[in-house]
Amino acid sequence: MTDNIKKKPIIWTISGSDCSGGAGIAADIKTGHGLGVEVCHLITANTVQNSHQLLSVNAISVELLQQQAAILMDDKPPSVIKIGLVANVEQVQWLAQFIEQTKKLIPHLISVYDPVGQASVGGSLSTITIEQLTPLLQKVDVLTPNLMEAKNLANFDGLTDEKCVEVLADKIHQGFAINSIIVKGGHSQGDDSYATDYCLHQLNQLNGKQDNQDKTKTSISYQLSARRIISHYSHGGGCSYASALASFLAQGYLIRDAFTLAKAFISQGLSMSKQVSELHGHQYYGAFEQLGWPSNAECFPQVIDKLSQQYENLPAFNSLDLAEKKLGLYPVIDSLYWLERLLPLGLEIIQLRVKNLAENELEQVIITAVALAKKYNTRLFINDYWQLAIKHGAYGVHIGQEDLQDADLAVIQQSGIRLGISTHGCYEFLSAQRLQPSYLAIGAIFPTKTKDMTGQIQGIENLKQVLSLRPEHNNKIPVVAIGGINLERAPEVIATGVESIAVVTAITEAESSHGLSPEQAAACFQDLCIKPASLCI
Repeated sequence: MTDNIKKKPIIWTISGSDCSGGAGIAADIKTGHGLGVEVCHLITANTVQNSHQLLSVNAISVELLQQQAAILMDDKPPSVIKIGLVANVEQVQWLAQFIEQTKKLIPHLISVYDPVGQASVGGSLSTITIEQLTPLLQKVDVLTPNLMEAKNLANFDGLTDEKCVEVLADKIHQGFAINSIIVKGGHSQGDDSYATDYCLHQLNQLNGKQDNQDKTKTSISYQLSARRIISHYSHGGGCSYASALASFLAQGYLIRDAFTLAKAFISQGLSMSKQVSELHGHQYYGAFEQLGWPSNAECFPQVIDKLSQQYENLPAFNSLDLAEKKLGLYPVIDSLYWLERLLPLGLEIIQLRVKNLAENELEQVIITAVALAKKYNTRLFINDYWQLAIKHGAYGVHIGQEDLQDADLAVIQQSGIRLGISTHGCYEFLSAQRLQPSYLAIGAIFPTKTKDMTGQIQGIENLKQVLSLRPEHNNKIPVVAIGGINLERAPEVIATGVESIAVVTAITEAESSHGLSPEQAAACFQDLCIKPASLCI
């Protein structure tokens, strides 16, 4: 059991000390510890402030910062460095050089910079010009300005249209070549009911991980919206956001999921303090409350993307008509041979995933497969080929993220066949959930032979977290777990509460791995799904 316990990731926070305890280093440490990372801190300045005013900013020498960094590097090297208040030009130059040198030692190091300029209680924390700040901006990987800070960095004060954040992020990227720019919407003056954050991300730039499977794109944007929560207990919220983002990145999350989790983290903290703020807030400016890992679905933002906007009025797809039955085992097979072997086993659902066939051959395979599945009354899903699935009356079609944009979901819904959608993490899950498909697949739970899922391995804890994002007040969309699930791992996957487990090689290669026939392996999996306490191996 202890072999599965991972060492905590280490992040460094390089920022100012707020003696009132709300922002800066204090917020960073509370955030990091609450989110399961180890935090080392280098203080750039000691401020004199309280909840009403900032009196002074007293910079720490770069010689002391260098000594601290050098000794920490010996036994606590960081996976992510979060930078906040930079007090003077000397610190800018030292940080730029330090990041460049450290990345030679730690190639996958990620640097997150929260460009603190103004104190929330009023007063300037820094007089550094954009020109003087440029050497640091050109070295950091992720930038997290609020709207006012973004306008300052982009030298764009006059923008007021709805595409303001897109223009700002693009201009900042062009000016400083920063990989990921997140413009926070908490200070926007638009719709008072919602706060919308925008992320512009350059693909393949953080840890070599691909956030989108369309390799023809060089960049992608993400947008999240959450109901605005008015709370006077928000001191240090910006610091906490950047530290939360750093913590999630340190734990291996892709930028889109770290972005989503960080926004949920902020909503969670503001929600907790709303009641006390309403009672005492006008007389007191309190510290933002860091509450640990966000798990309440109500705190998670809504994904704003072209697909969900395009189909926002589309009715829900037909259900799987399970009644009181469990969906159970979901084999994914690549030929009629395997379909003919597994159909007699009485399974509720099977997916046919065929590749590299000529068009005429492909259509004939689907015609035959649909006829066979109907004979056994089995729910047959065709992978990707939605036109042929509709044409030949398949029970459903399964579509991966890479093909979702090209599918006509309105035509699929109107045909009456069911729809399953692949997701890989909380961002895609929240987005796909809005489309109301017949089921959602989440993966890869473990590394798999069938597909390169680098950077998108979910694990059991992520699976549990994603399952918690299903709304309680609606009928829950069934969730299928997929990726690297074998007989040994199946019990812990099933214990998360998923409605089904999808397997590929665990059946087709069962004889070589467990000395079982494919039929015996399928029976074992089905027993585990129906009676999780049973053992087959």
